[in-house]
Amino acid sequence: MRLIKKLNKWANSHAYYPIDILRISLGVFLIYKGIFFFRNPSFLVELLNEMQFDSFSALMWSVHYVGMFHFVGGLMLVFGLLTRLSLIVQLPIFIGAVTLNFFGTIHPQNLLESSLVFLVSIFFILYGSGKHSLDYDLKMQA
Repeated sequence: MRLIKKLNKWANSHAYYPIDILRISLGVFLIYKGIFFFRNPSFLVELLNEMQFDSFSALMWSVHYVGMFHFVGGLMLVFGLLTRLSLIVQLPIFIGAVTLNFFGTIHPQNLLESSLVFLVSIFFILYGSGKHSLDYDLKMQA
């Protein structure tokens, strides 16, 4: 807990608008991906079939899990609400997206995209939501 407080103090003293824009951009991208996966579940099913899923229900659960968590987590990132929690919940998805490229056909664009999202999410798990967020506003009101 002390580490998180220390990281929050450092992040609040180094609040820059480009970092907030990066957080919001990541959130918008995740919202887009969540909507994309809801509208095109066959795309994600094709990617997951390369991992040799045995159960159809596990496959469908994974498709809905990814779409829902990307959409809701992206909204939370845009507003800066529970940023660390929303990214930690999505961390298995990001790790799976990176490793998925090594189990079948390597798609360079998907690998680059998922790697960048993974690295930026690790940054925001450590950095937090920053000074221009709902988390900061709610903390200052208490």
